[in-house]
Amino acid sequence: MTKTLSSFAISPTSDGYLLMIEDEDGESFEFETSYEQLDLISEEIDKALDTDEEDALVVDEDEPSDEE
Repeated sequence: MTKTLSSFAISPTSDGYLLMIEDEDGESFEFETSYEQLDLISEEIDKALDTDEEDALVVDEDEPSDEE
């Protein structure tokens, strides 16, 4: 079953970083990560967002805008 991300945080540690992820049920997970691992995660997020960027920026003409 797929869960929904509730929150995440990244904190520096003496050996790298601590990636903390919490799901919709309040269950949390902690992962020790390196700079290189966080960099790879960042690159994958950028790729996914770049792929969906055009759809995310499309203005729905049926919705009222703040400018009106």
